[in-house]
Amino acid sequence: MSTQKLPVLSVTRKATAALTKYQYITASGAVAAAGAAGIGLVVTDADSGDDITVDVLGTSTAMAGAAVANGARLQVGTGGKLITATTGVPVAQALEAGTTDQPFEVLLLPGLSAPA
Repeated sequence: MSTQKLPVLSVTRKATAALTKYQYITASGAVAAAGAAGIGLVVTDADSGDDITVDVLGTSTAMAGAAVANGARLQVGTGGKLITATTGVPVAQALEAGTTDQPFEVLLLPGLSAPA
């Protein structure tokens, strides 16, 4: 469980709903749907209408939606949490093992997911 990160690029978006830090979101500021693409990980909790910082390139902190192995390719699961990729769009790679509902470090893979 780590909250270490080294983002290379972060962008500002407007939250279109209440968001929790470490959720994977879309360019429109909403939580990405399970298996879908998006742009990156929210840095802090936010209310609808708040400006939010989103890590889009480099390493960041995600919330695990299930147990994740170190090195696993990841997709969005329910609630913007990341899970091991199966049929969804890969959006990140685990840099350490992840435990359900705990933060862990990931490498964002922006070239593999199109903004939604």
